[in-house]
Amino acid sequence: MSKQYETVIGLEVHVELATKTKIFCGCSTAFGGAPNAHTCPVCTGMPGSLPVLNRQVVEYAAAVGLATNCAITQNCKFDRKNYFYPDNPQNYQISQLYEPICRDGFIEIETEDGGKKNVGIHEIHMEEDAGKLVHDDWEEVSSVDFNRSGVPLIEIVSEPDMRSAAEVIAYLEKLRLIIQYLGASDCKMNEGSMRADVNLSVREAGQEEYGTRTEMKNLNSFSAIARAIEGEKNRQIDLIESGETVVQETRRWDDAKGESHAMRSKEDAKDYRYFPEPDLPPVIISDEWLLEIKSRQPELRTQKLERYEREYEIPRYDAEILTNSKRMADLFEATVCLCGRPKKVSNWLMVETMRLLKEHGMEPEDLRFSPEHLADLIMLADAGEINSTVAKEVFEHVFAEDADPKRYVQEHGLKTVNDESALRETIAGVIADNPQSVEDYRNGKEKAIGFLVGQTMKAMKGKANPGMVNRILKELL
Repeated sequence: MSKQYETVIGLEVHVELATKTKIFCGCSTAFGGAPNAHTCPVCTGMPGSLPVLNRQVVEYAAAVGLATNCAITQNCKFDRKNYFYPDNPQNYQISQLYEPICRDGFIEIETEDGGKKNVGIHEIHMEEDAGKLVHDDWEEVSSVDFNRSGVPLIEIVSEPDMRSAAEVIAYLEKLRLIIQYLGASDCKMNEGSMRADVNLSVREAGQEEYGTRTEMKNLNSFSAIARAIEGEKNRQIDLIESGETVVQETRRWDDAKGESHAMRSKEDAKDYRYFPEPDLPPVIISDEWLLEIKSRQPELRTQKLERYEREYEIPRYDAEILTNSKRMADLFEATVCLCGRPKKVSNWLMVETMRLLKEHGMEPEDLRFSPEHLADLIMLADAGEINSTVAKEVFEHVFAEDADPKRYVQEHGLKTVNDESALRETIAGVIADNPQSVEDYRNGKEKAIGFLVGQTMKAMKGKANPGMVNRILKELL
């Protein structure tokens, strides 16, 4: 009988904060830009330069801590983490080891069997990001770009409470939504503003002590994380089954090849020679400041879900889709406020918006059309001024360029024709031109009327009122 193994997983999640400037200087944090354009003596580690803490970093870190049920360390400080790497200009990183700003929190996730589970958060600490190495394989050289150096990060360190890839993804999705709702980061993994390192070990089922863990890096999507977990779990089980030893090390995941390889043996804290950062005073978060941060905490997804069902009387499924993105939830609420039709707003966002997002390979956070224009479109359709076919055509332009639907309909002559005499004249012509379909309908073939409706709509260039067309056709037939 083969042995049963349990996977034990903890995560270190790095999140770039949405401040306009870096953590210890006034340089821009904007993504992109020419290499080394967003730099100064502080973030390039020039001798004699001194760091000055960005207050907004502390507020974002505390807000994330409060939303993840952490205790806030009101008297915390920074430490120096010493290591030597080309993209680290000072040869040290300013971080927090001894007194991190947040401790002992948790996030509740849904497990695969539909139950609930708390994943513990050991700590959240503030730190600065390093630069970025750019490798040129053709020239066989590496260049360094310090634009990212000094960008503020929080590192969220979980307890080893997760037991499967599904639990890890549930935890990351919940964490990402919390941070996005707080406005603390956009959490775009493709731009590196959210990065996760996976600490994983396996042990025999029922065993108390943990196995030897490895840390996996280079994980830039949820799907890559899930594949890496499965790959590393199987690698460790194969080693144990063959009588070999799992080595504690940092490994790099190659998603294209579906395998990992060793980067370096895992360092301990003592290898970094941590000591208190001499250039920064302690951070004192007063009771008043903490209360101010608490008072600004927004409604998070869990509360929105319940309110949407209760206040807007929309199904749970709709509410889950809408609240799965802060941008989508904001659009929904603002549009409902303008037109007062929650179910119709929900339908436009869930059907046409989601379809176009998929077609264009976009995320909900990329949506740029205004709630005013979506509300105007819904009101035009509801008033019968445009039919559903025209409404969908107009919405494509609202989606793409935030077109004003009223102006677009006016300029392109798309207003629905409700002139009964004009419709009767057109329909009479359609009946005269299609005697076979008329005969089929009169012989009991109900579907024949659909063809006649289509011909009428074609003759009216799609601008006829479908209800009126159906009524007049049946009357004349």
